[in-house]
Amino acid sequence: MIACGALAREILDITKQLPAGSVELTCLPAAWHNHPEKIVPGLRRKVDKARKTNRDIVVIYGDCGTGGELDAYLASESIPRIPGPHCYEMFMGKPDFDAEMEAELGTFFLTDYMVRHFERLVMKGMGLRQHPQLRNMYFGNYKRVLYIAQTHDPALQEKARAAAAMLELDFEYRFAGYGDFTDFIFTASQTASVAHS
Repeated sequence: MIACGALAREILDITKQLPAGSVELTCLPAAWHNHPEKIVPGLRRKVDKARKTNRDIVVIYGDCGTGGELDAYLASESIPRIPGPHCYEMFMGKPDFDAEMEAELGTFFLTDYMVRHFERLVMKGMGLRQHPQLRNMYFGNYKRVLYIAQTHDPALQEKARAAAAMLELDFEYRFAGYGDFTDFIFTASQTASVAHS
């Protein structure tokens, strides 16, 4: 499984339920969300390396700013990818995600990973610590932060609430768990097992 590094913790938690050694995870840097031009070349290198092991390959990644290049590459290599444009929809499921967007288009989503690394990814990564005036440029059209949690963690929930306050946005919380990832990973594992039996 080749995945976005922002999903590593959740994927490892899911794969612990599978037989030992049945799945191997390798990740691309989560920071590449800010450099989507690196994603497909990086994925190509991972795929080339994985092909040498003669194992089935699946990709756990959204489009993440590649403008369709990711899916075009995967189609050319006949490699399946978890459905969905981004992890927010994958965690929530399409109907719930669509309902949240219908309710409030101006939503900034947070996951457990983003909450843990909010200071590095958003406050420093987007330059808000050094240039607070950028807040209005980046978030002026947003109305709320929606924290879609993967775990029941009061400390993360409080950190997410503080993040919303820093961005001067309303805060809402939804527990999503691992969403579509669990079924995708289990199905991919079973499909590979059948193919090799």
